[in-house]
Amino acid sequence: MYVRATTRKNKDGSSVRYLQLAHNEWDAATGTSRPQVLHSFGREDRLDRPAIERLVASLTKLLDPAAALRATSGSELTFLASRPMGGAHALDGLWHRIGIDTVMKKLLKGRRLDPAAERVLFALVANRALAPSSKLAAIRWIEHDSHIPGLPATSEDACYRAMDWLLTIEDQFAEEVYWAVADLLNLEVDLLFFDTTSTYFETGEADIPAARDERGRRLDAPPEPDPLPDSQDGDGDGDGEENVKSFRAYGKSKDHRPDLPQVVIGMAVTRTGIPIRVWSWPGNTGDQSLIRQVREDLREWKLTRVVWVADRGFASEKNRRFLQRAGGHYILGEKIRSGSPAAQAALSRQGRYAHVADNMQVKQVQRADTTDRFVICHNPEQAKR
Repeated sequence: MYVRATTRKNKDGSSVRYLQLAHNEWDAATGTSRPQVLHSFGREDRLDRPAIERLVASLTKLLDPAAALRATSGSELTFLASRPMGGAHALDGLWHRIGIDTVMKKLLKGRRLDPAAERVLFALVANRALAPSSKLAAIRWIEHDSHIPGLPATSEDACYRAMDWLLTIEDQFAEEVYWAVADLLNLEVDLLFFDTTSTYFETGEADIPAARDERGRRLDAPPEPDPLPDSQDGDGDGDGEENVKSFRAYGKSKDHRPDLPQVVIGMAVTRTGIPIRVWSWPGNTGDQSLIRQVREDLREWKLTRVVWVADRGFASEKNRRFLQRAGGHYILGEKIRSGSPAAQAALSRQGRYAHVADNMQVKQVQRADTTDRFVICHNPEQAKR
């Protein structure tokens, strides 16, 4: 198929060229190939060029991007490769809008680290958002499957160095990004929800134990592997563990995979679900002490009056008293059958329930020996079942 030009003579002797879309058909009778006109575009000097451009664009939709480029480009152009860039471009816009790049570049000053570390970390975030994969697969994705502005190529070592650097600036970085997001989204932090979960690794081996602080951060070089790992009870309360433990360790798995090592992840979010900060601890860390660590970490951010909301996994007398310090407030879940003296005393108090909904009745109990208020919730439908 090709574009055919024909010339006609006018009576005044002038010539006019006409363009046609044609293809050759074989004539078996004469044994020759004859042109067959499929469409006439009209006079060359009066072509409807926008209509032709629309036709070409419509036809190229049937081709893959490489073939379409070869079909529409001149002979002096050579197609090398193509990469999608829409997702990474949108994420990069948010990255700059929040100011994460500015914070990282400021914290990079005075450090012996590749200035491209900020771009490497953005590329890893983009990969996690668009095509979650391992670090090695992420590098292939960055170099072949996406366009990361300002980062033509990277390496596995560069990714690990950038992540190690991020750990060293975690506290200051988290605070500065929080204030940037708070100003941008006008966050309300009068009510913070906190909870933890665990995630496991597809490996049968825990990390080599190392000296760590109460937040699980490494203090020194790792010692030799413990020949008797059962000497550590693994319940996260410090009994029998001292401060030598693995970060990726065996513990109580919320994913029902106790056969695999894990880490514990905590998150504090606003009432609208916007994360304030994320934490991670060794996989054998218990929940009881974590909310106290979280409150201390956020205390330096000088937030206004905050009400902490957590489930029954964090309910203890020690945690309640800690959250009340400096005028703090809390709402903690309490299991009725926990057997705690406070819960039993609250349940023993008489009083009428207030009807809130068909499946919810509540009763408030104020104990005389403490400042705690208990709101007892009763579901008649569930009680009947």
